[in-house]
Amino acid sequence: MADKEIQVLQGMNALMYIRLLKNADKEEGQLVPMQTSLTFNPQRKSDSTATKSGNVATTSSIETKLKAEFIDNISKVSDDLYESLIKNERVEVWKINRDRVNDKGQYFAWYMRGFVTEDSNDNDADDNSTREVDFTVDGTPKRGWLTLPDSAQEELDYVFRGIGATTSDQTGKGTSFVDDTDRGSGSSKATTQTSSGLGH
Repeated sequence: MADKEIQVLQGMNALMYIRLLKNADKEEGQLVPMQTSLTFNPQRKSDSTATKSGNVATTSSIETKLKAEFIDNISKVSDDLYESLIKNERVEVWKINRDRVNDKGQYFAWYMRGFVTEDSNDNDADDNSTREVDFTVDGTPKRGWLTLPDSAQEELDYVFRGIGATTSDQTGKGTSFVDDTDRGSGSSKATTQTSSGLGH
């Protein structure tokens, strides 16, 4: 049996969602907007003691370093991060990888709880204002699979819209191109009219 092809995961598809734990029954987790970097570093410190029979290793509990960098912005999420730091509010954090999907269409994710412990803000005259947020994670991160809400695609990019007004139809009366069914479909209006004209 041939080995399964190893797939590469892209850094741009590793995303952080957060929510203040106190709001768990009121709102969905929300994407940290305009992320530029996400560092996830679970580690276990180790030591060893030399004995006459050889070294004996000891290890500590899992510690997780978590850091996100993003362009500063006006959003509920950016204010919630300040809320966690200033008011010592516990947050829920999800590290989601959009490259890894199971057969149910769910994305692989790490789930954590903890606090924002540092939030540094750089404001250079010739660049966007940026923030770097560090978290202290409680306990051991948990792995699992989750479903992203329909709004996630628009948060990450934007969906196709037609030229119609969006007052009652958020798609602007447009339909997204579907690769598997739309490739090679459609016809030239000019060709159709010419052929019709030749028939008369």
